[in-house]
Amino acid sequence: MTSDLLYQYVIRLADNCLIYGQRISEWCGHGPVLEEDIALSNTALDYLGQATNLFKYAALVEGNDRDEDQLAFLREASEYRNLLLLELPNGDYATTIARQFLYSNFYLLLLEKLTASTDEFLKGFAEKSIKEIRYHVQHSSDWVLRMGDGTEESHQRIQKAFNELWEYTPEFFMADELDEVAALSGVGVAFPALKQPWLERVSAIMTGATITVPADAWGQRGGKQGKHTEHLGFILAEMQFLQRAYPGAKW
Repeated sequence: MTSDLLYQYVIRLADNCLIYGQRISEWCGHGPVLEEDIALSNTALDYLGQATNLFKYAALVEGNDRDEDQLAFLREASEYRNLLLLELPNGDYATTIARQFLYSNFYLLLLEKLTASTDEFLKGFAEKSIKEIRYHVQHSSDWVLRMGDGTEESHQRIQKAFNELWEYTPEFFMADELDEVAALSGVGVAFPALKQPWLERVSAIMTGATITVPADAWGQRGGKQGKHTEHLGFILAEMQFLQRAYPGAKW
């Protein structure tokens, strides 16, 4: 796998962590209870920490004198390669939990496969990150069960959240030419192969929570190719302000 393709592959992973971490961080100070405020803030920090490590590696692979801050803050919206689900607004707490549940179960499967990567950095990154994502899976699963099998209102809210977000999940398992090259080289993961184990995991919890698993339908796509919703621009406008107003600024 060439250095250019490896860079693009790592950027996709990094952008997922960055954009999702930025989105979740918006709950800081606004959680429904103090414990959940802290839990979501820590979740955001987990993803931002992972993003930092991935961007450092991407900068090293690129070899173009850009550092992790420049990759994170000084690219245009069309240069980001994150999954569309991760840039959507948080919505209510049920929507946030449903999104975390759907994505963290996928991400855990991805990391489990990456522990066998032929790329030593990605292998080590996956081994280190798994523990954090296992907590995210457990945290969101507990809330899905609590909401789904709770009051009539909580059940309606979490069911509505899954119904609205489900169309973004097929993108998890779509593989383009870059993904196929990465998988064949042993560096990356065969994304289509993750769908069945993911569906089994999420269906088991949802069924236990008396939540109806939405039927498969046409899926939203385009994030990996830089085609995003209007929501990404608003995230970047806030996230990139300091670096664009004061280029090269450091804390």
